[in-house]
Parts: sequence; C-alpha cells; structure tokens
Amino acid sequence: MLNDFKAFIARGNILDLAIAVIMGAAFGAIVKTFTDGIIMPVIGFITGGIDFKDKVINLGKMPVSTPAEIAAATAAKEPMIMYGQFINDVITFLIVAVVMFFLARYAVRLFNRLQAAPTPPTGEEVLLAEIRDLLKNNRPQI
Repeated sequence: MLNDFKAFIARGNILDLAIAVIMGAAFGAIVKTFTDGIIMPVIGFITGGIDFKDKVINLGKMPVSTPAEIAAATAAKEPMIMYGQFINDVITFLIVAVVMFFLARYAVRLFNRLQAAPTPPTGEEVLLAEIRDLLKNNRPQI
C-alpha cells in the first residue's frame, strides 16, 4: 500500500493539483478585489447607493442598522440572516464563472491551435523522400 501511495505521488498529478489549488486561491483573491472594488460600487451606484453587505434580517435583540452595529452583532453572535453577503457571493461566483468560461473557450482554443499537428508533407516532399530512400538502398557497399 505504501508503494502504491509513493507511485501515486510520483506521477505528478498531486503536484499539478497543488499548483492548481494555489493558483485558484490567488485567482479568488483577484476576483474578490475586482468584485468588491469595481463591480459592487457600480451596482451600488445603479441601485442608488445600496451596499449589499449591510443588508441583513435581524433575528436578535441588538440593533443592526449600520455597518458598525452589524459588526458588533456579529461579534456578539446575534442571529442574523445576512442575505446581502449572499448576494455579494453570488455576484462573485458569476464573475468567476464568466471568466472561467472565456478562459475555457478562448485560451484552450489558442493552446490547441499552438499544439496542432504539423501539416502533412506536400506531394513534392513525399516524392523527394522516396527518391532519397531508393538512392540510399541501392548504394553499392564498399
């Protein structure tokens, strides 16, 4: 069993997976910054200044009408339904999905084009190769 595990690790799949996870985490940070810094302010402007992060349904006794009160209620473990954060996360997911769609669609196509099989030889090249092979086989041995 230990040898099977060593063979599994040595195949390189684990290293590829680890690199993908690290790249995914870095990509997630970029998308979060893009969403919080660019997309959400535009959506807030369109909706008249609404900040979705501050949208909650209070189930506890503490007031939660300002961001500071929401932070205090969160720290005090007051029950709240934070639907605004859910909206932010859905928007972030949609942005990631769109970016991944374009990466999958266009980057993979470009990669496949770069990795395309070489063009087959022309008729003239095939004929010259046959002549070369015939001359090589009919050469007198010394």
